[in-house]
Amino acid sequence: MTTVETAAGSGAAEERMRRWRLVLGGGEGDGTGCELRGRDAAMDGALGALYGEGPGAGGPGGPGGRDGRKGGVRSAGLGGSAPAVARWLGDIRRYFPTSVVQVMQRDAIDRLGLSALLLEPEMLEAVEADVHLVGTLLSLHKAMPETTKETARAVVRQVVEQLEKRLATRTRATLTGALDRSARISRPRPRDIDWDRTIRANLKNYLPEYRTVVPERLIGYGRAAQSVKKEVILCIDQSGSMAASVVYASVFGAVLASMRSLATRLVVFDTSVVDLTDQIEDPVDVLFGTQLGGGTDINRALAYCQSRITRPTETVVVLISDLYEGGIRHEMLKRVAAMKASGVQFVTLLALSDEGAPAYDREHAAALGALGAPAFACTPDLFPEVMAAALEKRPLPLPDTTA
Repeated sequence: MTTVETAAGSGAAEERMRRWRLVLGGGEGDGTGCELRGRDAAMDGALGALYGEGPGAGGPGGPGGRDGRKGGVRSAGLGGSAPAVARWLGDIRRYFPTSVVQVMQRDAIDRLGLSALLLEPEMLEAVEADVHLVGTLLSLHKAMPETTKETARAVVRQVVEQLEKRLATRTRATLTGALDRSARISRPRPRDIDWDRTIRANLKNYLPEYRTVVPERLIGYGRAAQSVKKEVILCIDQSGSMAASVVYASVFGAVLASMRSLATRLVVFDTSVVDLTDQIEDPVDVLFGTQLGGGTDINRALAYCQSRITRPTETVVVLISDLYEGGIRHEMLKRVAAMKASGVQFVTLLALSDEGAPAYDREHAAALGALGAPAFACTPDLFPEVMAAALEKRPLPLPDTTA
């Protein structure tokens, strides 16, 4: 083995030890024998402040390092002061990628009870904004001092604009296509011919000698006019577990409302029902009009939505809920059955987020599935396809894991 190869092997082994040291957190039991310096030591300190064990104050505001040793016991904490937390937030943004920063912020809020500090403007200016942070802010906004509310709205708007940029174009394109195809006609223009259906409808006219089909009857789709063709009602559970779904649904509501061929209504509920349709064009106003937490009365919410339906066969109702019903279960199911019998397309989403299905009421999900309204979690990227299928009255593109 050459000297270069030996050096390379040694370097690789040191790198492995370094990584294990960062993972294990140091101390006598980690077995790495690796000492961290410089940037690595600072990263370890930031991790230890959040993920260390035991009482005391390690990391910013306390003895440094993931060991954070105080009397031989590993300790963790961000200290009790806003400046210590602000420094820590700055450190993790310096040392880790955005996706990791967002996870660490979420863990800090959950593990160390930092929610109260988010009521301070300087804290909001230091955090990395994401959907989960928006959910936390919305749960706190009733308690926010006036000096913080403007900063909180700015943080929420930043996330909303990022989501709109990601989702709006594809949603409009997908649903515009679905609306254009919603009116099937027998004399389509050439560019509107559905050749697959046309060929199947004319197979009896196959001419073997010419190896072709003579299309006596053309099948295609008319272009949707600019008048309202379909109506959509988004009915959103605003209980605490649905925070991310509320954020995404508000953004999609604004996108749908911008389409002239759709009339979109947005309703949020817990034990009461609030119609936010007059604010739907601004998702930030919608979000600050919600009140995350509290009980759930799906039956009351569906009763309200049902009362607003004027064209059942041209209406899609999207219920976004974990289905933990605090109201009258059999009445809820009767309403869904009645809406479907009248021609309404009814869609049940357990969640509208990237996180998968939350805990949900499986008995209610099974009952809705038996009514022809299968309940499933939906990612934001799949939502346009789900809506397109509902508008066209074709089977929904269910994910692999359904209720």
